[in-house]
Amino acid sequence: MSAPELSTRADDGILPGTRWVAIFIIPFLVAAVILLFGFPTRTGELFAWPIAPSLSAYLLASAYLGGIWFFVRVATARRWHHVRHGYPAVVVFAAALLVATLLHLDRFSMNLSFIVWFTLYATTPFVIAVVAIVQRPRDPGTADTPDVLIPGFMRVGLAVTGACAFVTGAVMFVAPQAATAFWAWQVTPLTAQALGAVLSLTGVVNAALLWDARWSAFRILFQAQLLSLAAIVLSLVGGHAELLWDRPMTPVFIGLVTAGVVVYGWLTLWCELRLRSAKVHEP
Repeated sequence: MSAPELSTRADDGILPGTRWVAIFIIPFLVAAVILLFGFPTRTGELFAWPIAPSLSAYLLASAYLGGIWFFVRVATARRWHHVRHGYPAVVVFAAALLVATLLHLDRFSMNLSFIVWFTLYATTPFVIAVVAIVQRPRDPGTADTPDVLIPGFMRVGLAVTGACAFVTGAVMFVAPQAATAFWAWQVTPLTAQALGAVLSLTGVVNAALLWDARWSAFRILFQAQLLSLAAIVLSLVGGHAELLWDRPMTPVFIGLVTAGVVVYGWLTLWCELRLRSAKVHEP
């Protein structure tokens, strides 16, 4: 391939098809957030399957809320590298939910919501994977002008934190029966696997910090994670009566969520202040 062709491919652009896929997904995420946050006790009739207690519905909705922000930004972003690291996480999340669905078909409601759910998760992992593969060569690997480089110790720390979340999610997914005995509130094997899929998001996103230090490559993703974390905090406040305080996982989970808000919030503020300073002093 000639140099001009390589330059054209590595233009950091977002293809129209990528934007249209994002725009197509957003309404389904909005509908899910409304149903799960607004009607958590009626998920059996309004959503794809009955979810109890409400905290499980809230946690799934929190992930979808972050997804709305992410895909809105995909539809409007100027550069591919601003959103590229979110795609592997979406593939893993959607694939996990597809597998969970196939393993627990008897738990789902045979209604329109289930048909939509099954159709989306039978196609989304593959569509998103194709989009990521087609778009991947367009990231030139360069930082924005100006940009901020995230310090190595911060990146390693977040990657380790994400790995812990991913391992926890993997245990819940692979051994959902065990999760019913240790999780912070009552879960079924299906909801345990769904929550495990949610926990995988942070792990997959944060793993990319090990080889990419550009703040511009994580800014949107951290905003989405902060939005999800804020929703989880509000969910824990609203659903505190459903927490099982005799289980060690309850204070651990609350502590991790609190730490997540503090760490992501502080790092976002730190990077944004330095980015603003760089813009002020830009020649």
